[in-house]
Amino acid sequence: MLTSAALLALATAVAARKCHDLTIPISISSRNAVFNLPAPVTECQVNQFFLDFVRPGFNITDNYLKGYNTVTGHYTIAATYCQPDHGPGKTLQILTHGVAFDRTYWDHPLNNHEYSYVAQAVDHHGYSTFAWDRLGVGHSSKGDPVNEIQKSLELAALTQLSTLLRSGSVKGVDAKFDKFVHVGHSFGSAMTYNFINQNPGFSDAAVLTGYSQNPGFLAGFALGGNFKPVKEISSLAGSYPAGYVGVPSTIGFEIQFFAPDDFDPKMLSYATKHAQPATPGELLTLSSGGGDINAFNGSVLIITGERDVPFCGGNCSDTTTIQGAYSDLIAASEPFFPNATFSSVVVPNAGHGLNLGYSSQSAYDSIFEFLESTL
Repeated sequence: MLTSAALLALATAVAARKCHDLTIPISISSRNAVFNLPAPVTECQVNQFFLDFVRPGFNITDNYLKGYNTVTGHYTIAATYCQPDHGPGKTLQILTHGVAFDRTYWDHPLNNHEYSYVAQAVDHHGYSTFAWDRLGVGHSSKGDPVNEIQKSLELAALTQLSTLLRSGSVKGVDAKFDKFVHVGHSFGSAMTYNFINQNPGFSDAAVLTGYSQNPGFLAGFALGGNFKPVKEISSLAGSYPAGYVGVPSTIGFEIQFFAPDDFDPKMLSYATKHAQPATPGELLTLSSGGGDINAFNGSVLIITGERDVPFCGGNCSDTTTIQGAYSDLIAASEPFFPNATFSSVVVPNAGHGLNLGYSSQSAYDSIFEFLESTL
């Protein structure tokens, strides 16, 4: 039974921010790849796709690439906007989630939002936040999983949303902001990297979580998840077109996102139950633009868990692949930002799902220390 003091603290926390859901129509176009790949709809086809995806010396993207075309369409984006109870903050954070999640990655309700990044940003630091379901995921528009829902189209959506937010043209966000911060996780960080490169003067700061620029570690993530066709995952079947793929079990989800001794089993169960799928088109275009030198001229932080599997192979402190030139794999991204003020953090004991572990508070402390020192 909660004490009166606990009830008061809970009431204060709940009243500290105002949030509401949005449905935003957008019209976008992008230069998409055209792949000669049938949508994988059976377990055998999904297995073959991922075996080719991690095959040494075999470039799966080039193997299936036929050419490029322009994809143009009208879509709807589902988002949640939050602001402090006393009014909008002067800085808006635009939050882009990664593979296997929707926008709730930033505001997990488990244990009264104990893991919530949004709660930290809004309640404790006075920011406003805009978290969106990436195009093709969650309650945003879906599409063809091979030749439509790709990184480039999702990036076009992020660019359109950012532009609308800056101009004050999003219905339901009744505020003009002095500063903008783009924050991503994993695939969302890869998208954010491309966004700030293409729009180097838009954001005042960027935070890339669960990210590095070492491409050699994706095999553990790809095979460890034991992906299945979406039609064979009961929580997702019927909500997505055939050809989407997802992680069906806590075993795969733990391998991909959690570090040993750094998580509550209830969080693993919750995250797996609410996991979202990915498209082959996203995976085939994941690395596009990631090796380009970035033109961003603001402040950037890359922060990743020490035990991150897809971007560090489970050990971000290992310098073997970079021959000791930097203190860790995350710091090795500094040369990609010649015009920016660069910072990097390896979060001890944390996994790839940075917001999901006991170490999340340590990660949040580092992020907000960075933002407060740069904005």
